[in-house]
Amino acid sequence: MDNLMQLLQHYLSFSGDNVFLQATIIIALSLIVAWVIDRIVISWVKRIAERTEGTLDDQLVELLHQPLFYSVVVFGISIASRIVQLPDNIGNVIFPIFYTLLLVLWTLFFIRITRISLRRMAANDKHFKVLHMQTLPLFENLALIVILILSIYFILSSWSIDMSAWLASAGIVGIAVGFAAKDTLANLFSGVFIMADAPYKIKDYIVLETGERGEVTNIGLRSTRILTRDHIEITVPNSMMGNTKIINESAGPSTKSRIRAQVGCAYDSDIDLVQEVLMQVAQEEKELCRFPQPVVRFRAFGGSSLDFELMGWIDLPENRGRILHQINNAIFKKFAEHNIEIPYAKRDLYIKELPSNVDLSTLTVDADKSAVSGQRGGTMS
Repeated sequence: MDNLMQLLQHYLSFSGDNVFLQATIIIALSLIVAWVIDRIVISWVKRIAERTEGTLDDQLVELLHQPLFYSVVVFGISIASRIVQLPDNIGNVIFPIFYTLLLVLWTLFFIRITRISLRRMAANDKHFKVLHMQTLPLFENLALIVILILSIYFILSSWSIDMSAWLASAGIVGIAVGFAAKDTLANLFSGVFIMADAPYKIKDYIVLETGERGEVTNIGLRSTRILTRDHIEITVPNSMMGNTKIINESAGPSTKSRIRAQVGCAYDSDIDLVQEVLMQVAQEEKELCRFPQPVVRFRAFGGSSLDFELMGWIDLPENRGRILHQINNAIFKKFAEHNIEIPYAKRDLYIKELPSNVDLSTLTVDADKSAVSGQRGGTMS
């Protein structure tokens, strides 16, 4: 800066020794340079930017001309003030005022250009997976806080205010607030990780480890909201969502979901007929997907029945309950139509020995509204 002042004074010496005249020349030159940059240079750069495919450079040039113009003017005023050699009590007020106004202009510029850049990055989620439309407000607020903190720091420094005591006080206050709001901070950080990792998104159907199932309606910084099939909204803190197992029924390559209808038939049933009837039910159900095709599986030899399972795919997981209801109704009717028995649980009771003073003729056991009687050493069922 001193070298620049010496160079300027060398050239300004041709105008005489009047410092006010020299200061006026400097201010006039700064205005001319600012006008040339604003009207000629910026316009030329703007025409070049219009030829490119993107719009970020156009917006950058549009926002840049105002702070750049006033920066050149303030720089000229600063040099003119040094030439005039204003008294300290005046200079210590004028310079901080100019610098503060200039910092405010540049702060607004960086806030706007940062917001534009973040929104463009969020729109291109293929290259920036962490930054997307859901996490955009978070990054915008963080960028705003950082820019404002730096701006305030430089503004206070221009007024010769010592920031050491302020920083120490802010550290103590930050520790106190951290202990007082640890739960809130835990939810906040969990919300950031959920938005970045994206284990689920809005309109996904999820099942929590505690059994709640519903559609995600909102993912905030503090909590996640789920709307159940009963139209009851559940608000779950993000700290819990980040530490629990979540089943996302809408995730994967598509929203298709498999449903399973389990049914048992009597041991003397024709298993080929049972499988044929179950496949017929699947084919008649219009809301089951044709691909992948429904399948029937013979699962187990149950205690009282042969256990079968009809499996099919549906387009949306929220239709699971209704479609399963329709399939169960159709299975019951088809089994009744083909005389396929759906057995209930049966138990055989064997009495090995009874006391000698018991009169078997009066022995009656009432189990599930069925009178059961028998003889010594016999079988009752």
